[in-house]
Amino acid sequence: MAHGDPGREVEETAASMLEALFTRSPVGLHLLDTDLRVVRVNTSTPAMAGVSLDDAIGQPFQAMYGDVEAPVREVLDTGVPLRRHIVRARLKGDPSQERHFEITALRLEDPHGTVLGVAVTALDVTERERTRGRTRVLDAVRRTVGRTLDMAVSCEDLVDALVPAFADFAVVEVVDAVIRGDDPPLAPLPPNTPLMRVAFRSTAARPPQAHPVGDVHRLPGPTPFTQAMADLRPRVVALAPDAPWMSVDPPRAEAIRSSSAHTLLAAPLALRDTVLGLLSLYRTGQSPPFDEGDRELAVELAVHTALCMDNARRFTREHSVAATVHRQLLPRSPETHASLETAYLSVTGADPGAWYDTIALSSARTALVVGNVSGSGLNAAATMGQLRTVVRSLSTFDLAPDELLARLHDTAAQLAAERAELPLGDPLRREALTADCVYAVHDPLTGRCTMAGAGRLAPVLVCPDGTVTVPDTPSGPGLGTGEDAPFATVEFEVPEGSVLVFASDPLLTSYLADSSRPLRESPDYGERPLQDLCDDIVYALPPGLGAGDAAVLIARVRSFPTDQFTAWRFESEPTAVALARKRTRRQLAEWHVDEETAFNTELIISELVTNAIRYGSPPVEVRLVNDRSLTCEVCDTGSAAPHLRHARTVDEGGRGLFIAAQLAEAWGTRYTPQGKTIWTEQSVPTHQDQG
Repeated sequence: MAHGDPGREVEETAASMLEALFTRSPVGLHLLDTDLRVVRVNTSTPAMAGVSLDDAIGQPFQAMYGDVEAPVREVLDTGVPLRRHIVRARLKGDPSQERHFEITALRLEDPHGTVLGVAVTALDVTERERTRGRTRVLDAVRRTVGRTLDMAVSCEDLVDALVPAFADFAVVEVVDAVIRGDDPPLAPLPPNTPLMRVAFRSTAARPPQAHPVGDVHRLPGPTPFTQAMADLRPRVVALAPDAPWMSVDPPRAEAIRSSSAHTLLAAPLALRDTVLGLLSLYRTGQSPPFDEGDRELAVELAVHTALCMDNARRFTREHSVAATVHRQLLPRSPETHASLETAYLSVTGADPGAWYDTIALSSARTALVVGNVSGSGLNAAATMGQLRTVVRSLSTFDLAPDELLARLHDTAAQLAAERAELPLGDPLRREALTADCVYAVHDPLTGRCTMAGAGRLAPVLVCPDGTVTVPDTPSGPGLGTGEDAPFATVEFEVPEGSVLVFASDPLLTSYLADSSRPLRESPDYGERPLQDLCDDIVYALPPGLGAGDAAVLIARVRSFPTDQFTAWRFESEPTAVALARKRTRRQLAEWHVDEETAFNTELIISELVTNAIRYGSPPVEVRLVNDRSLTCEVCDTGSAAPHLRHARTVDEGGRGLFIAAQLAEAWGTRYTPQGKTIWTEQSVPTHQDQG
């Protein structure tokens, strides 16, 4: 059997294969000359759609695939192949659609090394790149949206991630009640439900808006927006100027026309059949219309965003409840006395666990209290309320600051033990209960302050000459901790005109002591309202201080009127009682005290001095203080505790303290290193009351 020329058969086979590649291959094949003009191209490539072969031959390669000349020219010059280079192009046969092509190029040379041109393959990867683009958008949204528990910030992060990567402009509108933390309404959204425009982003320099960010409005219907929030299904809508629904919402229709938007994707922000808001995405100009893949992506974007919004809503609601409870548990206004002016200050909205208090004590004294409970939210506010109540209750017993904190420490330890006994599934069980507290007592009659602290809190003292110091407060164990170290007190002088500042955050205390200009100038405030100093302190706080929400108590010391206080010392002899009554009567007359109160006061002084002489230790001191009320004090150096007795009819004694307690509105015993003081308080009627 005769055989043909083998070399010719190989050439014919190669020619047939090459012809098949250029006529049937779905991959675009292009042979370019050294001027990068098309020499040959396969007719099945997408770039040839709507273009004749004669028109394609001889035209520049970049006319077919856009701005690709530079990388292909580099292949021609260097001989280094170009692999999988992605270009975007609008084909002549379909200019409305931007397509993606993966370009691979290599230089062609003859056997002698002469450069003949470039062979290029172009693979249409439009769908692959769109899928990758959607994945990148979804990753960006999942990475950025929900980083904070601020709903407005989450919505801003959402539009930042979507524009321009996925849409030309984006709008987020949220049900107004949801912004405040209320439960979202069930779908379909009730008509005339107010929505707030929370976020907006556009690629245009001056984009038209139907409503500004922050505006609360109602969506008229029916429109694609109301329908999406009715059936909770996203919609891709071609925006025709004569669409019937455009006339229902003129402001939005005008904004759409002005922006030249051609496609709308409206996606409801819904969770568990409830509506939180609406995401509206638009494409304009040369951007491709939204398709089914974009709609499916919008579903995932909306689900993630709605979940983050609901977390923020729950946090807002809990924070609002905690803030309300916190506000109700704190004193409405500070105790202001003739010798001590006080003001409260919350820095950035006080932490629910922080508290301040001013408590009126006997003998014109005032207790200044600032504390902070660990944790956050409603549980911290509730614990704070418990500890504040305990402090107020213990203060009525005239306990020394160190003894009061010791008993408060026991109470906190008991609360911590109760928390440890909660069920294992209760998250509160895993939160340790600890607290810091500073308790100071200012005595205007001595001009001194006695203080004890639990934890790291201490006040800042600003003297009249502008000197700023932090009193060396012995730091006791934190309340509720396992430490059992004793508390100690410190006593320091507080001159007239001084300012005391107590803060629930140690960082804020350190800043005020070291760097606060308004605090150093506080003596210059003179007679100005103390609230002016509070405002100036807030204005001067640097944004990067790092202090959390803090409760601050500011007190300015005034001199106590010398004519409203008197004291006498008596020896332990029978005539002391009559002499004490006589001096009391004369002093009350100078103060213009009414007859009934004066008579009762004489009787109280008589009984208390008698008891001090009979059961106490000399010397005996009697003090009268005319302040918020009329205070009578009888001091002696004995340590025996008085006991209120109910004497029988036949008993000759035992009625003194009982009589004093009946005539006074309040009475008590205060112990000092020098002895004890029995005190009583009576209200003094004003001239209006007497009339």
